[in-house]
Amino acid sequence: MKMQRCCSSAGRSAIGKRWFSSSNNDKIVASVLFERLPVVVPKINPTVYAFQEFSFRWRQQYRREYPESFLKKSDTRGKGDYQIDYKPAPRISEADKTNDQRSLHRALDRRLYLLVHGTTQGSGKPVWHFPEKVYESEENLRKCAESALESFIGDLSHTYFVGNAPMGHMVMQSTEDKKIPSIKRFFFKSQVIAANKFDIRKCDDFVWVTKDELLEYFPEQAEFLNKMIIS
Repeated sequence: MKMQRCCSSAGRSAIGKRWFSSSNNDKIVASVLFERLPVVVPKINPTVYAFQEFSFRWRQQYRREYPESFLKKSDTRGKGDYQIDYKPAPRISEADKTNDQRSLHRALDRRLYLLVHGTTQGSGKPVWHFPEKVYESEENLRKCAESALESFIGDLSHTYFVGNAPMGHMVMQSTEDKKIPSIKRFFFKSQVIAANKFDIRKCDDFVWVTKDELLEYFPEQAEFLNKMIIS
């Protein structure tokens, strides 16, 4: 079935049942953009690095001169002093080397997003999609989004939902049969908190992907997702 897409951003504080009162049979769906924040500091852009290097050298020209005897004191050590040799952890993990997209230990300097594979509202066959649930009897749409994510990962103690309002809104309408109810998806953001692995269930497969990889999964919605996801 061909669908026509209509997108718009949403910025409402709290969405309750009364907001959805309508005479039609449109399907209201809560989708969750579940992200893992970067674990290591992202690499500096070459242009930014060049500017920082220039700024440092410029400041060096006008730095205060200290006596040589004062500078050498930093090299002296008293009894009991010790030095910790710091060795940074590698930026490339084993999951990166094997391209294991089911692992959270990859792309450590990027944000990762959870996608699951299975049947969704409006799809006749299994597809890749965000964790989602049709709005039914929940107190509000935020609660529906929580229920959607909980159904895939179980306990929500290692998650944090960012705000009560959806971060984006997408309407899918059939172009062939106008009698078919449209599907209105509201996207909520949730983040991974202090967890390295989740027991993903109720799906055929799942992946943790970067924004660039995510857009490849949804070529038709790439423009909308690129604007909604700022990273």
